[in-house]
Amino acid sequence: MNKKYVYQRIFLLSHMRANTSLIAHILGSHPQISGYYEMHLSYLCDDDFLKQQEVYSTQDSIKSSSRYLFDKLLHNDYQLLLDNFTTKQIKTLVSIRSADQTIKSIVNLFCNKNINHPYADPEQATQYYIDRIKTLAEFCQHNKGLYYYYDADYIRIEPQTILNHMQRWLELETPLTEQYQLFSLTGKARAGDSSIHLKKGIIVKRQNNYEHIAIPEHLLQRAVEQTQAHYQLIIAQALDAVILS
Repeated sequence: MNKKYVYQRIFLLSHMRANTSLIAHILGSHPQISGYYEMHLSYLCDDDFLKQQEVYSTQDSIKSSSRYLFDKLLHNDYQLLLDNFTTKQIKTLVSIRSADQTIKSIVNLFCNKNINHPYADPEQATQYYIDRIKTLAEFCQHNKGLYYYYDADYIRIEPQTILNHMQRWLELETPLTEQYQLFSLTGKARAGDSSIHLKKGIIVKRQNNYEHIAIPEHLLQRAVEQTQAHYQLIIAQALDAVILS
């Protein structure tokens, strides 16, 4: 990274409904990290990294103790190019949630927001998931050993275990905790999760099972079949990985 950059970067690459807002708030609450929401930017050249700093500074103040700036990329519209960077300059986290929980959660979210949205349709929500996992696998194949992987549901099942791993991966001087701050964009549209659970300021371990959301079995089966090999590749190419047994 060019010497003109003051901050190193942390990026979380994942997909919608994978507990990324929760992780982002925990990271953004750490004194060495500024950033907690999805900025909807690509990072392909020097100017993109400078733009991140400028955009974040217009909405929030960068902490004086910050070592890192954080962003998350959840859609194929936004890309991260790690060529010519090291794991000291950019720390990359990759995370995936199971097809069943993710697709049900996406459909539930968009049915509540706008029943006419494409992702309120199980077919299109499933295709989003399949396409996103494929793109994440392509990123990981291209960047072998340059990222860390964790299963998305780990944060609600064994939070301190994954937070301890993250502290080590990110070389943070103090622990990450299950309590976190609320920020100016917490719960706002296009910034991340708008659920009441996020606004509690502490990890809520109970998860919605979405029993009221019916996804045709053939769609779930298709998602599992088309993403299983990608999932295994992502784990295999990671610098370190934490997966649920």
